[in-house]
Amino acid sequence: MDKRQQGSVETSRKGGLAIIEFFHPAQNSLPGRLLAELTQAIQDAGVDETVKLILLKSAGDRTFCAGASFDELMAIEDLDTGKAFFLGFANVINALRKCPKLVVGRVQGKCVGGGVGLASAVDFCVATKYASVKLSELAVGIGPFVVGPAVERKIGKSAMCQLAINATEWKSAEWARDKGLFAEVFEDIEAMDAWLEAFLDRLEASNPEAMNNLKSVFWEGAEHWDELLDTRAAMSGKLVLSDYTKNAIAKFKTS
Repeated sequence: MDKRQQGSVETSRKGGLAIIEFFHPAQNSLPGRLLAELTQAIQDAGVDETVKLILLKSAGDRTFCAGASFDELMAIEDLDTGKAFFLGFANVINALRKCPKLVVGRVQGKCVGGGVGLASAVDFCVATKYASVKLSELAVGIGPFVVGPAVERKIGKSAMCQLAINATEWKSAEWARDKGLFAEVFEDIEAMDAWLEAFLDRLEASNPEAMNNLKSVFWEGAEHWDELLDTRAAMSGKLVLSDYTKNAIAKFKTS
């Protein structure tokens, strides 16, 4: 198989800025291998003393992340495998939480499921007007259990409930900005990237110790998330084994 068809996670550098970019041809969905690579990339940048700041982005122009890989979900046949798959997203969220560096998110397009979780788990996130959001898990028989704590922390329980229950309806980027998920929403990628370049330059020049302390303050109260997300991954891993969920995913793939 062509390497590009398998997807990738790549880290590049611009001075003290580490740029982590993920890609998958299926609308930047994240199979287990890419989740593991993304976790490692965040951890590596976090311990690199020459890195002051991290930018998390995806390739392409209209989809930031389509969430879980449906092909992998349909292949799950036992609880251990199911839990391990959802722990992939848990590990990325916990890596972002524990990373001592501030992580800025760049969201150029639609966010679904785990993609909303990633946008919620970064410390500061900007988007284009094309960055509609949706938590579609309930529509395929599961629920946004693993990403839920990150989403709720960022936009509040009421807004998170709206997304989780109304699982088939997109919410606009402007809605997400109003709820606190996005700090800024831009007309297009060019405007977003121009703003980001100046913003990241200013932020990179900030006191590293102060940024590290801010990071700790931002995430106060989430110290138990290793255990919480482990429990949530088990919930999802069990549900994905049900006939209801398998049939719902199969129907979703062919719709």
